Formats: sequence, structure tokens, C-alpha cells
Amino acid sequence: MSGSPHSPRRQRKALYSASTTERRIRMTVPLSRELRSRFHRRALPIRKGDTVRVLAGSYEGREERVAKVDRRGYTVTLDNVTLKTADEKMKPLSLGVGHLVITRLNLSDPWRRRSMRVRDEDVTPEERGEPPAEEEATTEAAAPAAPPEGPAEPKAPATEEPEDVTPEVPPDEDDEEEAESETPPAKPARKSRAKPAAEDSEEDDA
Repeated sequence: MSGSPHSPRRQRKALYSASTTERRIRMTVPLSRELRSRFHRRALPIRKGDTVRVLAGSYEGREERVAKVDRRGYTVTLDNVTLKTADEKMKPLSLGVGHLVITRLNLSDPWRRRSMRVRDEDVTPEERGEPPAEEEATTEAAAPAAPPEGPAEPKAPATEEPEDVTPEVPPDEDDEEEAESETPPAKPARKSRAKPAAEDSEEDDA
């Protein structure tokens, strides 16, 4: 007698022996109300890059980006959602897909856009995985200017302007002669001639 196809044993066996395609379908996550009205879908298989909101647990109400999808264990890992281990280390916390709601889709894959029948004009830069225009402007302003291509030309040393200094011109010989001619010659010293003593005595006798 064969068991029922809906028995827990058969369901558990189908869960762990499923192929990758079946596991992808099993990891379907419901969309938020905004995404439902926009894409006219109730749920989609979760993938890396989607933004989800946690509905239960210690991280209830937090919206984080999906960092990893583990189809083998039917769990996902979110950014900034960690668990402290016994040796005081932080490791990523794995969450089940039943406690998540997709709030923003990752539409960078053209195959996913075609399957959802979304036009490229309706996709925002954030859904494409591109940074918004404001962030691009800030990154460009913060980035240093690229050096010019080719060898850099050597810069000429800065030359200081010489001060107005009149060079000393050595005097010419003609100028020296003119200066000598202008100065009056010194008067020679008068020589006093002493009269001999004999002549003086003769004058007295006379």
C-alpha cells in the first residue's frame, strides 16, 4: 500500500531532493503593496541584490539588501544582519524566506525584466544597481584629478628678478690725470740759508 502524496514523509523528501529550478520556485517571497500595484505580481523568487523587510525576529522592521541566497538550506543572508558567536565574533545571520517581504527589486538582469514585462524606461537607476546622479557627482568631485598622459615636462627654475644695482665702473686713466691736473701743486718748502759766522764778525769790525 503506497502512502499518500501529501504525507509529511513525501513532502520532506521532495524538499531535500528538489533540483535547483524547484528550489528557486520554493524560495518565492511576497512583494510589498507598492510593488504589487506596479508590477501586478504577488510574489517573485528572491535573488541577490533585492531589498527586503524583516517581519519577525530581533531584526523586525529592518530593511536590508540581500547579500547571499543559499538554495541548499533555503535561507538568505542580509547586509548588517549579524549574530554574535560564543568567542565574541560576528557572523552573518541566516533567515528563512517566510519572514521576508520584498520592498525593492534588483532589475539589472535583462532576463528578469523580460519575464516581468517591464520596459527599460520604467526602471530606475537604483533598480539597475547604478548609483544615483547625486552620488556620482559627489564621487567625481571627491576623486583626485588624473595626471596628464605622457612624460611630464620639467619645470624651469624660478628666476628671481635682479635688483637695480649699478655696476661699479673702474675709473679711466684719463680721468685720473684730469683729477691730478685740477689739484694745485704743493708749494716747496723754503730753505733757510744760515749766514756763516765769519761774515757776521767781519761786518761788526767794519
